[in-house]
Amino acid sequence: MAVHTSSAAEAAAPTTRERILTEALDLFAQSGYGGASMRELARRVGIRESSLYNHFSGKAAILEAIVSEHGPASSASRLEEPRYRQLARQPAAFCRQFALDLVEQWSDPREHQFQKVITAERNRVPGIRAKFADHFYAREQSMMTDYFRGFALAGLVSTPDPRETARLFAAGLIYIRLEHYVMGAAPSPRAKVIEAIDRYLAFFLSLIAAGIDDANKKRKPKGETRGKAAPD
Repeated sequence: MAVHTSSAAEAAAPTTRERILTEALDLFAQSGYGGASMRELARRVGIRESSLYNHFSGKAAILEAIVSEHGPASSASRLEEPRYRQLARQPAAFCRQFALDLVEQWSDPREHQFQKVITAERNRVPGIRAKFADHFYAREQSMMTDYFRGFALAGLVSTPDPRETARLFAAGLIYIRLEHYVMGAAPSPRAKVIEAIDRYLAFFLSLIAAGIDDANKKRKPKGETRGKAAPD
């Protein structure tokens, strides 16, 4: 029994790479990218400085890995998970799941650190701005557009432009984040954030007619193409 417990604990323990990224995010948020040293990072992780280079070629590579695994990148990765694929014909459930996952992300202290780091460093480190833009504006937006295009082609929503519908959905969520997590002196209570999310989702879904019921679809005249998506 003890062996199984030990094995489970070892499996759950973070890898050296994960520990490096965790400590690097904290160090960059505290000292800035320029003020952070590999020696201090190694001390925090509890390994030799030379051992860092077994995992990353240098400090810039560590920052690139942080950008690739946090913030918008993590949202895009979620969209590829089976639990989201299962919602490919459920627009209301899809939108709510995405919004609730964002609330969890916004509440994570690591996300606050990431935003602090990326705001300060994305214009200073070569390649970071482009990498950030690729994850945020390209990959995530493309995947969101694909979901809304699928909803439209299945007749589950009505929109002439899935890309702009995806952008509208994201824009409302960004505003909620600014209002409840960024602009105030302290983050809003979770219940208040969820209330704002629910109010916004009800409005957004009404705009794209996501509540089409089966009876209406059965009464739809033959040849009608409700929800047909226009090409991007």
